[in-house]
Amino acid sequence: MAPNPSFVRLLVLAAFLLGTVDSLAQDELRNTFFKDADAALAEADAVDAQLLAPRSYDKGTKAYAAADAGLRRGRNVQYLRDKTAEAASSFGAAKRAAELAKTVLSQVLKSRQDAFNAHANELSQEIWDKANREFASAIRYLERGDLKSAKRKDIQATSLYRDAELMAIKAQYLTETRRLLADADKRRVGRYAPFTLNKAKQLLADAERELEENRYDTDYPRNLAQQANYEAKHAFYLADVVLSVRDKDLSVEMLVLQWEDPLRQIAGAADILPAMSDGHEGLRIELVAYIENTQNELQSLGQDVNAGILRLADMEEEIRALDERLGGATAERAALVKRLEAQARVKAQFEQVEKMFTKSEARVFREGNNVILRLVGLSFDSGASAIKQGSFDLLAKVEKAIDIFPRSELVIEGHTDSHGGDELNQKLSQERAESLQQYMINAMRIPSYRVIATGYGETNPVANNETAAGRAKNRRIDIVIKPNLDSA
Repeated sequence: MAPNPSFVRLLVLAAFLLGTVDSLAQDELRNTFFKDADAALAEADAVDAQLLAPRSYDKGTKAYAAADAGLRRGRNVQYLRDKTAEAASSFGAAKRAAELAKTVLSQVLKSRQDAFNAHANELSQEIWDKANREFASAIRYLERGDLKSAKRKDIQATSLYRDAELMAIKAQYLTETRRLLADADKRRVGRYAPFTLNKAKQLLADAERELEENRYDTDYPRNLAQQANYEAKHAFYLADVVLSVRDKDLSVEMLVLQWEDPLRQIAGAADILPAMSDGHEGLRIELVAYIENTQNELQSLGQDVNAGILRLADMEEEIRALDERLGGATAERAALVKRLEAQARVKAQFEQVEKMFTKSEARVFREGNNVILRLVGLSFDSGASAIKQGSFDLLAKVEKAIDIFPRSELVIEGHTDSHGGDELNQKLSQERAESLQQYMINAMRIPSYRVIATGYGETNPVANNETAAGRAKNRRIDIVIKPNLDSA
């Protein structure tokens, strides 16, 4: 006879309820018997007893595990009571032993943490492992109550941890230098660049000495190691050069000319004629003077900016004074406020445009309220004025920059270098400016009345026409954006 479906469902429900009751009973027993053991375990963990009192902690862990297994298997109440009490007692003993260890073994604990912070467990693993063994022995002696033996092991472990820490610190800062010097010895670099290689070795020795004398002040030895790395790499380079000269792959004359070439490039960037017929000393003096003058100019500009900020603050103070005297209703105050707000807008707009271009695309700077886009990335074929397709991406950025200044007046200035006749340069610069003007009107949809094109030929150089680099700077298109301060 087939079982009654209702009866089957009743049996399933009864089994479920019995299981639920059994689960609830286990939870209740856990709350009753494990409460003290759980609290003792938490207190032991809080003082790192697993490390500092492993014997008692392990005993407590085993008793706790036995109680937990007994609960799941339905062992009697007395068994659970005994095992949880044993666990709580062992964890309590572990806590007290750990607290004692923190006092008695404070020195080794500090040295262990210092070594760990220096990654000694990774960078000086052999000494770290040996220190750990001595530390574990000190812990065992302390748990047994042998204070004398514990202190002896404490001293040994402390010394090892400090050795491991120092080795790890050296590894962090000196490994690369040691590798470079070992490679240099294998390649016999010292035979061809002895002075430079010995300098690297001395810097490494100085760095090691500094670390040994004060391992926690690493800034200076790190700097020494960096210098040593530089000198070691420089020795490799010099050795290769000496070998090239020795093997006739490079003459001394060609070597000198190669070394002069970077000076020519630097001189071109500084707009200085690279005269080195009598050596590089004269050029060096000119370059140093140029750098110093530039720095002075930058400092002066910074002072002008600060003075402008102070003047702006004075004007704001003047506004406040006018407010107090005249109640803010004067036409003078309104005009002053409008002018200040317009200048602030132009400054913010300039900063926005400045971020739009890379150095190879355009230089962006201000002259008063005017913003100038020097399109260094816009080039023309020799003697031609047609805009090339490769310039379209740059001009798309120019369009976005112009849109930031609504209703502004735009002046396109064409410039050439001094090579070629005056009339030809004037004509070419005008044609190139007009070519860009037509592009802006047709492609950018800028009203023609906003755009003026002017050619200056070679009359307004910004660099020295005697150098190739200077002439390249002089061949340029500048777009002068004159903001409408009423709607900037």
